[in-house]
Amino acid sequence: MKKNILLIMTIGIAIFLSACAQKVTIKALKPAEIDRVASTKKISVAPFRNDNIGLGTKIEAHLANHRIDDENYFTIVSRSDFDRIIKEQKIQNSGLVDQKMAVEVGNLIGAQAIISGDVSRPTLSDTRYYEERYRCADKKCKTFVVYRVRCTKRVINLGAEVRIVDVSHGDVIHAKSFQKSSVYNHCSDDSRTLPSREMAAQRLAAVIADEFTYKLLPHYRTFEVTLLEKPDLDYDDRQEKLLKVSIEYIKQSRYDKAQQFLFELVDSTGEQSYVAFYNLGVLKEAEGNYKDAQEYYKTADDLMVEPVEEISQAYLRIKSLMKERERANAQLSRGR
Repeated sequence: MKKNILLIMTIGIAIFLSACAQKVTIKALKPAEIDRVASTKKISVAPFRNDNIGLGTKIEAHLANHRIDDENYFTIVSRSDFDRIIKEQKIQNSGLVDQKMAVEVGNLIGAQAIISGDVSRPTLSDTRYYEERYRCADKKCKTFVVYRVRCTKRVINLGAEVRIVDVSHGDVIHAKSFQKSSVYNHCSDDSRTLPSREMAAQRLAAVIADEFTYKLLPHYRTFEVTLLEKPDLDYDDRQEKLLKVSIEYIKQSRYDKAQQFLFELVDSTGEQSYVAFYNLGVLKEAEGNYKDAQEYYKTADDLMVEPVEEISQAYLRIKSLMKERERANAQLSRGR
């Protein structure tokens, strides 16, 4: 029993210490998963077939509103221009634009790619069931009465097929079939109401639009990196204070001041403290200065005698981030 209590206390202390560890938020640019879309920045979204929930409009809005460093990534060709060309040229529009039609219409309206789709009719299925409830049988609630309430489980399903066609090459860049479901539960004693088929389908369409466009767009992601707060060498009082003060400035987001104290710590330890170099690397990574961050992480890695998880992760992570940013910048520069 004592061993179990000791184990629980040890785990609790470890969790507490982990939660208290100082972390720095990193904002990193990731490239679009579908790299080829970067060459087709001028896009038109064709009217989708059977689209009573506005999936095509939602996709168009996602693409039109997506900005990287205050610049639009895509230029959206007006859907009215698409509709006008269809009407003028008497082209049969089924909603799911094929390669031949995409080339024909795209060339006429000046689009480099066309997104089209087919939306299935959303389905609704209700299942009835009962749940038990309890209420007091007397004023002092010494005994209880069990009763049942009627409940409904509602399942809404929505399917869609979406694809993007390259006008110049006449082939499909990316295509995806979606099947999405939402489950809702409601009982007679619940003040909330079940959503209608149309309302739930609208939510599912928004999810589909987000998933489809996510792969087409470069975007920023954020994550946290843990700092090292304990000396790795036999620090004297001044060196301990330098490390402590640098952490305090980091807590206040004063990275410039924190770096000053970390540089002093590097010099005072004869450039032998991997803690100082690692923390400098984290700050440079947070600034987006990956080259300097990589150098500091490499130095910290070289100074390690025994493996330190944070340093090993950083050493590998910075290489990946540099490649991702290079690829994302190449995507951003295409078509400009």
